[in-house]
Amino acid sequence: MNPPSARAASAQQPVKSLDRKLAEIRAQPGGRTFILADAKDADMAYGVRAPGPRYWLSGRGPRPAHFSPEVWTREEFGYRNLPEFLDIIREIVHQGIVDIMLMSPYVNDLLTIQEGLFRHSTVTPAARANDTTDIWAVRHGCYTAEPSRPFRTASIDQIQCGRVECDRSSTDFPGANLGLYSLTFLNDPDRDREMLLAYKTFREEAERKGFRHFLEVFDPNVPTGWPPERLGEFINDHILRTLAGVPEAGRPLFLKIVYHGPRALEELVQYDPRMVVGILGGSAGTTYDAFLLLHEAQRHGARVALYGRKINHAEHQLAFIEMLRLITEGRIGPEEAVRAYHAVLQAKGIRPRRTLEEDLTLTDPVLRADRTGRSRPLWEVHRETIRVGEKESSHSGRDVGQPPLGEVAGSSGGEKPDGRRAAPVDFDRMTPEQRRDYHLERLRRRFG
Repeated sequence: MNPPSARAASAQQPVKSLDRKLAEIRAQPGGRTFILADAKDADMAYGVRAPGPRYWLSGRGPRPAHFSPEVWTREEFGYRNLPEFLDIIREIVHQGIVDIMLMSPYVNDLLTIQEGLFRHSTVTPAARANDTTDIWAVRHGCYTAEPSRPFRTASIDQIQCGRVECDRSSTDFPGANLGLYSLTFLNDPDRDREMLLAYKTFREEAERKGFRHFLEVFDPNVPTGWPPERLGEFINDHILRTLAGVPEAGRPLFLKIVYHGPRALEELVQYDPRMVVGILGGSAGTTYDAFLLLHEAQRHGARVALYGRKINHAEHQLAFIEMLRLITEGRIGPEEAVRAYHAVLQAKGIRPRRTLEEDLTLTDPVLRADRTGRSRPLWEVHRETIRVGEKESSHSGRDVGQPPLGEVAGSSGGEKPDGRRAAPVDFDRMTPEQRRDYHLERLRRRFG
């Protein structure tokens, strides 16, 4: 039996939402439980540009920076510095909506080990465990255009405890005990074998040291000439072939892959109900691109989404993340989430980078294509999304204190406190000011 001091210390540690949700997903693969991850590991790829554009800072505001006035002013320099980047990570962790915060090993050392940011949080810290050459996106470099090669900067010990060797008399490490490992297959036997050998070495070390990981599989970073459906099939088969040789103890917690459309995703998801499949966010795109991608991926079986640039380039990251969670819970549809997000920006006096009409544009070619690869006009995509939302609303339960899905999405009337049905919400008849007020009131009810 644990001593009282150990029991008290354990009681102070909140259950991580990731662990709870993974158990729920495995118990009920077809449920709505969904894992959201924020990828703040861009300093492993971009250098100075990694913290993102400076048009939104945390509540703390700007951090001191030295610039020679004859060279430029702080306002001219378009990127956040690292202290401003860390402040945003702290805000998102305190917000508590994402389940995983992915960082570079250095940022993990600063925030997880030295600061103890995650000690009393439900958010799980994670670190990028390798950095293949195809993510070396330095300015004026050529690495991203060359065939990917395996490379790993940090060791598992450095991620777990910030040192070359951890004290392994206990399994309680001060750092992250979860890492992202990425593979890039090129249809080249020698290069793919080299990639797999590096993963085998990492995987065996991780199993010996009790280090959990999730597996990211990138598309080939050099041209293949294949049509989209062949690329999805190639990735699916490589994932299943690779993991077929890995017993349960060494397998990743979940997958992170490019969304190649519903057919490819469902093909992978149905293969093994024990395998949790997630999607990566990809390039920034419009806000509607980001929200519809999440909606479509969840609809076709994904249970995890890891967004990097889509969050980091948002005008207000906390509001953007709130919209992502509302979409996964079925509280709001992608189009209305864009309208709600713009309403929040307007209320906070933040100038959006795009007008509402521009931000409602769908630019992602995969999302515009149907199952045959035919490109669909935007109105057809909108119509299908609305139809699916109505179908889901008739089968979805409602938590206490939450508005009905129909009221949020505008597809049907909501329920008043006295049990009577409210009139349907007709967004087309609303002025922009009325839509803004509607969404702000709903968000106040939801978040206080």
